[in-house]
Amino acid sequence: MRHEKASGKLEVVRGSGNAFRDLGHPNADAAQFKAILAAEVIKALDRQHLTVRAAHARTGIAAADFSRIRNADLGRFTVDRLMSIINRLGSRVEVKIRLHRADTAVYDAHP
Repeated sequence: MRHEKASGKLEVVRGSGNAFRDLGHPNADAAQFKAILAAEVIKALDRQHLTVRAAHARTGIAAADFSRIRNADLGRFTVDRLMSIINRLGSRVEVKIRLHRADTAVYDAHP
């Protein structure tokens, strides 16, 4: 991420690795995961040279859904639905989870 100072010089700021978090998205980790899954759907379509109509014929998933994924319009998709689409395209998803302590304070309901 780069910010321009008033002097016109650029200041380089290291991002978190999650653009959604850097932009203050309320569900940044889920949004990042959905974006990664959508990119894998697109890779599968490209690798198999499938148009959205051909992908529909092969998977039974609406061509409009493949168009939405290609256009990064992911609001209608859940993580499990994207994983299901990847599976129907012949790929499998393996998820490894790493937990990191959050930078924000946790609310304690019982002081």
